[in-house]
Amino acid sequence: MKPLVRADLLSLEQYAEQRAPFRTRVLEHKKHRRVDIGPNFSLYFEDRLTIQYQVQEMLRIEKVFEAAAIQEELDTYNPLIPDGSNLKATAMLEFEDVDVRRQRLAELVEMEHTVWAQVAGYKKVFAISNEDLQRSTDEKTSAVHFMRFEFSPAMIGSLRGGANLSFGSDHPAYPHQVTLAPATREALVQDFAG
Repeated sequence: MKPLVRADLLSLEQYAEQRAPFRTRVLEHKKHRRVDIGPNFSLYFEDRLTIQYQVQEMLRIEKVFEAAAIQEELDTYNPLIPDGSNLKATAMLEFEDVDVRRQRLAELVEMEHTVWAQVAGYKKVFAISNEDLQRSTDEKTSAVHFMRFEFSPAMIGSLRGGANLSFGSDHPAYPHQVTLAPATREALVQDFAG
């Protein structure tokens, strides 16, 4: 997928006029881009449309209209768009209770390095996490991570041919995995279009 450029974005006025239908379209699009791994960990897969929405919302909230500031937002978010050989996701550990969250994040140190994807018939592909900055410490993992899963041409070919795709965590305190439903698998395979 091509990175976003300024010409792809709506002006603040245009976005104000088109925000409601655009938001509805994006929310519908996102329905098949979420993968829940166990009860508390979710991967929200990004693509050009989800990132355009994020950028438009940031520009709207911050009332940004200057070219340099718009480019700064694009430079921040464009790395989250898949480039044809990978899937990119925002990963979230979600615990409603604050005390439980604190305890579980401490128990899940290094979890971001145990998350994987697997195409049926191939070895696991472990996530490359937090390339922009370190989010975890020796005492706890972060509740939010950014992950990239790199796939070989053979794996991508198998996915296009209908192979199952699974995701999971090998962390001893969170050993969960899931095989994607067909609609989710199909939505994510579109990210390999290039």
